[in-house]
Amino acid sequence: MRTEDLLAAIATGLWRWDCVSGAVTYDAEAARLVGLPAEPVTLPESAARACFHPVDWVEIKAIVNLAVAEGTLAEARVRVVDEKGRVQRTVRSRCRPVISGGAPGRRGAENSYDLVGTLQEVPEPLPGTSAAALAPVTGDWRRGREAFLLDAGRALAEAPSTAEVLRVAAGLSMPGFSPDGLAVFGVKGERVSLIGRHGDPVGDQHPFTDQPLDADCPAAEVIRTGRAIYLPGPEDYRDRFPVSWALTRPVNRRAWAFLPLIVAGRTIGAWMASFAHPVTFSPDERSVLTTVARMLAQALSRASLQETERELTDGLQRSMLPADKPDIPGLTVAARYVPTGGGLQVGGDWYDVIGLPSGRTALVIGDVQGHDVRAAGIMGQLRIAVRAYASEGHHPDAVLSRASRFLAGLAEPPGPGGEGGYDPRFATCLYMEVDPVAGTLDIARAGHPDPAVRLADGTMMIRPTAGGLPLGVDPDTDYPTTRMVLEPGETLLMCTDGLIETGGHDMETGWDRIRAVFERTADAAVDADDADDADDLDALAESLVQAVHGPPSHHTTGHLADRREDDIALLLIRRDAEVCLVGPGTAPVRRTAVTVAQAEPERIAEARQQLRDMLHDWTDRDQVESAVLMLSEMVTNVLVHTDGDALLVAEVSGRLGARRLRLDVADGSDELPHRRRPGELASSGRGLLLMEVLADAWGVDPRGDGKCIWYELYESAPDPAG
Repeated sequence: MRTEDLLAAIATGLWRWDCVSGAVTYDAEAARLVGLPAEPVTLPESAARACFHPVDWVEIKAIVNLAVAEGTLAEARVRVVDEKGRVQRTVRSRCRPVISGGAPGRRGAENSYDLVGTLQEVPEPLPGTSAAALAPVTGDWRRGREAFLLDAGRALAEAPSTAEVLRVAAGLSMPGFSPDGLAVFGVKGERVSLIGRHGDPVGDQHPFTDQPLDADCPAAEVIRTGRAIYLPGPEDYRDRFPVSWALTRPVNRRAWAFLPLIVAGRTIGAWMASFAHPVTFSPDERSVLTTVARMLAQALSRASLQETERELTDGLQRSMLPADKPDIPGLTVAARYVPTGGGLQVGGDWYDVIGLPSGRTALVIGDVQGHDVRAAGIMGQLRIAVRAYASEGHHPDAVLSRASRFLAGLAEPPGPGGEGGYDPRFATCLYMEVDPVAGTLDIARAGHPDPAVRLADGTMMIRPTAGGLPLGVDPDTDYPTTRMVLEPGETLLMCTDGLIETGGHDMETGWDRIRAVFERTADAAVDADDADDADDLDALAESLVQAVHGPPSHHTTGHLADRREDDIALLLIRRDAEVCLVGPGTAPVRRTAVTVAQAEPERIAEARQQLRDMLHDWTDRDQVESAVLMLSEMVTNVLVHTDGDALLVAEVSGRLGARRLRLDVADGSDELPHRRRPGELASSGRGLLLMEVLADAWGVDPRGDGKCIWYELYESAPDPAG
């Protein structure tokens, strides 16, 4: 008797689904069961789908895909409907994928396979039997499963680390059946390692913590084959894996599911879900476990990659920054580096402190263009080059000139055939030589933000310095040097543009934010009468970083729509001095000095701005404008009527509310200014007249190498005792 005749005798039909062409073939009995004439027939997929309830057809597709992925038997209960959609009968289908060539269950079967199965009618439920027990899995359970998978996918996608991924996986409550124990296994070389576990009462040591990859245990086999293993009961486990059963038996579990963790076609580990009660592992339950395993594999792979990149980034940056805080007699130094990019966006910010042959100390801070591994590599090379040139004893301008030529040489053009060559990069840099005894600073700048100085009374001022193009743009660029003096008790800030412009700020609003932190920190320390806290550079450095990246930054966002994020490097140096307060309301002396060269008349605007910054809390704003006007007149007269440069020194002293501003402008000419009475159309000759009207006191003092013209302004009547 033929097989078809035997199956027909027991009301069982045969069918075959060609998953390449989509054709479905029924024998006579199978055709009868699906509501067609009782004769062999081949139908397109659309016609076959019309024989079944639409909800059940979706379930069939999911079960078949799961069986193909796992190489297991697919079993489903489906409803047969007529042309009007009325249910005629319920049939049970069992099928197995068959690969071209006849080898079932092989990896890669999803690309070319047929489904061969049987159909058998499900009898009506017996009296007292719940109809729900025989109905297809639809309705609320399916909706609950879909909601669970959506929540699980979102939670795993948001987990930032491996530990957090494992915590989320341990907290998943699956609909209808929840595992009592979980374990995640990875691969290290040729061995299976335990990454994490939850709920297995086996003490600190899991039985599969460290096993060879060829061991006779479920986790190792799943990793080797990439196929899931379901063990519905202890007997199944003992019969299939007798060696590992002896280790697992004390765990007090009744069912186990081991699923592969596959990413991009590669098995990276295995996931075990164990149950304290027997589980049949129906197609729906296997589908949920398989979906969770896929999401878990993606989350673990992403978290591992992020942790590896973070470790690489941190290690690379640590290796390229000074190891210890420098000890410079007479100076206190604090530094910070804060990477803000994610992944391998390493950034090119750096700082360095270099001991020079002359006994002085060089401070350097820079920023290489870009946020990638190449930027970090160039930063490391440039930092070493600058350190080498400085250690040879070159002056600041020569150090930057040589560094610019070095950086330009790293971007050689490609050869005639297009081979070789690198992506050209430029870098900004601020290089400073410090004499701790005299307090002099010799500064050279290559496209970098100017330094800022907090005076002894807490006032912050940006100190404009001469500069050239960024390093690497033009190898022949000159970098002029600016000399300034850091007075005792003053603090100087060198920083990259990330500290200024992060959070939607431009240069102007970014400096305003820094100024607020500088002056607020100083005021709080003075109010608390704690000079040590006022001098704590580490606390000040931390306050500056927090203003940009900490909770306070949410209240200081800038006006730009493009909220730029950038790495931050900063150096703070303070010239040590004892701060003595002689009485209430007394403030330390504010002093600034600016040189305006004959070839740089544009620096008059910088001098005006510096004077405004010094007088930011002056009582009478009209006096501030008068002071700025007289400064312009005095410096302009030097540039027009002499052949030398103008040296400007401004000083504010006295008690708050009764202070004195004295401004001196010196030049190298011994020709004294003459008082004149210009006519209405005269373009000059009004300088001394303005000083007579606006200044509280003024004068001209001859000097051996030139002269000095000065004026004084008082917030109130001058103190007779002063």
